[in-house]
Formats: sequence, structure tokens, C-alpha cells
Amino acid sequence: MAPAARVRPLLSRLRPRRTLRLYLSILGPGLIAANAGNDASGVATYSSDGAKYGYGLLWMLVLITVSLAVMQEMAARMGAVTGKGFSDLVRERFSIRWTALVMVALLVANTVLVVSEFAGIGAAAELFGIPRWPAIVVMALLVWWLVVKGNYKRVQFVFLAMTLAFFSYPLAAILAKPDWLEVGKHLALPTFQLDSGYLLLFVATVGTTLTPYMQLYIQSAVAERGLGPEGYKRERIDAYVGAIFADLIAAFIVIATGATLFIRHIDVQTAQDAAMALEPLAGPFAGYLFAIGLFGASVLAAAVVPLATTYSLTEAIGFERGVSRTFAEAPVFLGIYSGLIALGALVAMIPGIPVIQLLIVTQVLNGLLLPIELVTIVKLASDKEIMGVYVNGPIRNALGYVTVGAIGCMSIGYVAITVLRIVGLGGG
Repeated sequence: MAPAARVRPLLSRLRPRRTLRLYLSILGPGLIAANAGNDASGVATYSSDGAKYGYGLLWMLVLITVSLAVMQEMAARMGAVTGKGFSDLVRERFSIRWTALVMVALLVANTVLVVSEFAGIGAAAELFGIPRWPAIVVMALLVWWLVVKGNYKRVQFVFLAMTLAFFSYPLAAILAKPDWLEVGKHLALPTFQLDSGYLLLFVATVGTTLTPYMQLYIQSAVAERGLGPEGYKRERIDAYVGAIFADLIAAFIVIATGATLFIRHIDVQTAQDAAMALEPLAGPFAGYLFAIGLFGASVLAAAVVPLATTYSLTEAIGFERGVSRTFAEAPVFLGIYSGLIALGALVAMIPGIPVIQLLIVTQVLNGLLLPIELVTIVKLASDKEIMGVYVNGPIRNALGYVTVGAIGCMSIGYVAITVLRIVGLGGG
């Protein structure tokens, strides 16, 4: 055989591996940020969507995917072009009061959210027969060690590896044996109900899919990645792939619960409720798959939420930051991160901790913060002084402001309904 003929089969085997490595090198902050949004509260919300309304809310995930992709792309573009995080730019371009308002709301909301993520870790561990306290302590120490003792590449690799847990949800959906024609119909044809329960879930689904810390994390992580404007195309692909993948996972959670719990009128309040309810209906394997997804999602978010918060706070006050820094180089950054991890884990171990009430408070705070954050992102991405030739064009601006307007209206509605329910006036 001629040398060229012997080399061709070898090249054909190498090319797919090289292509796979190229794809993996592109993926990063966008995929991590979007999937961190599928945390314990996200899984609980999507499970409630399926259990209460079947496939009826699937169509909205298509629209949310567009909005998520648009906002993630803007955040990634700003991080790549400016080399600065969100809070850096806010501090430079807006007033100190505006920066302080955003930071205080973010700190309060995300601190409560960190508690809920560790509570989710404990709940997932109990589904496997593991006591919640040891599980929370071990995972808190591992998450802390990963960031404090690691470097950017290692942290990103581990975060990406955690996203593999989300593949358990498509498998759970397949085991649930849904009517795929019905699924397709509800994806393509919008339906809407006017009862307050539907509206509450509708807005909660938007809020849990597009949460403030996701955009803050992606911009800061892209800036730390240091690819510069020439690396923007890679970050754009990552932002789009992350948005699509995360919302596909959300759709599979809705499909799995819609195919099983909805037709039997089984209500769920938490993600672990959904996992336990699936077991007798779709088999023990489906329940375990759901639990694996919950555990992976909670661990990823337990690492990303405090990291996004720490990035934002240290950027806002101008301190050194970065996961590749040591305690001597960035004591405030790593100190705040350590404090958030410790506080979240300790509070989550309190017996009888009201996780659902904590999530409601968090979602209300995020609902108030999200429109403020999103309009600020659009304004910054439209500033030619900052972005130069990478400034928003008319189409991006239109999509951005439509997203901000729609989410702003829904956030106001969500907060109003939640307050009415708390005071005992909400129905449905």
C-alpha cells in the first residue's frame, strides 16, 4: 500500500477527535452560566410546569431561549471586547448610587439563593439514602477548594464536566414515554390561561431561566478568560450553544413530568418531590436520573452563584479578583467567596429550613433586579465609547429592549401576585 493511502485512514480517525477538541475549547462560560440557571429552584419550577399544565408551557421556552441567547451574547461580547466585568463598567459609566443599588440587591438575592442550592444538594443526597449534613459539608468543602486552590482552566473544566449530569433529564423524559406529537404541537402553538396559578408559573419560569447572576458570571468569566476582541466569535458560539442546551434540558424536565405527573394530577412543590413521584410511574431508573440531575445542577449553581456574586462585588469596589489568584493576591475576592460558601452551607443545614419560602423571597428579589440589570446591559452594549465597532446594531437593540420590556412587565406581575398570595388575597 502506498504511503499516502496508509496515511488517509489515520487522518480520517484524527479529524473527528480534533474537531471534538475544538468544540470543547469553544464551550465555556456561556454553557456554564446557562446551565447553572437549571438549579434546584429551576428544576422545581419546570417540574411544576409539567405537573400542573402538562406540555402547555413548552412554547414559552422557545421564546425564552431567544431572549437568553441575546442577553448572554451581549454580556459575553462586553467581556471579550472590554476585558472588564459588568460591575466594572457600571462603576465607570453610571453613578455610585446606581452601582450600590444593584450590588446590594444582588448580594441579598444571591446569598439566599446560595442557601437554596446547598439545600438542593442535601435533598438530592437524601434521595440516594445519604444523610444531608455530611453531603452538604463535603460538597461545600470541595466547591470551596476547587475555586480557592484552583486556576481558571481547571475550574472551567470541572464546571463543564458538571453539565454532563444534565443529560439525565432527556433520558428521564424518554423513559416517561410522552406523546411526541403532542409535545411538538405545544412547542409550536402558544396557549395561555388567565388564572393566577398559570401566570405565577409563567413568570417564575422566565425568572428562573433568565436570572441576574448568569449574565454577571458570563461577562466576568469571559473577561478573565482573556481572549480579547479576536476571541469574540468563539464566545458568541458558546453563548448561543449554552442558551439552547440549557432550555432543551428545561423542556425535557417539563416533558418528563408532563407525561407522568400531569395526567395523574400529582402536585409537586420541590425538585425532590418530582424525583420521588416519577419512580412509581416511569420506573426507579427515571427517579434516579432525576435525582442525578438535581444533584449536579445544585452543585454547579452552588459554585457559580457565589462566584458571580464575588466577581460583581469586588469589581464594583475595585479590588483584585480572579480564580487564578491566591489569597495573598486577592484576599477580598477569595474571602467573600469563602464566606458565601460557608454561610450557604451552614444555613442549609438548619433543621426545618423553609426552602420554599427562601426561594419565593429570592425570586421576588431577582424579579426586581432583573429588569434593572438587563436594561443596564443593553445600554452598555449600545455605548460606542465602550464597544467601538462591536456596539449593538439596531436588531440587537430591538431584541434587547423587547426582552427588557417583556420581562419587566412579567416581573412586576410576578411580584404583585406573590405579595397578594403572602397577604392572603391571591387565588388560583
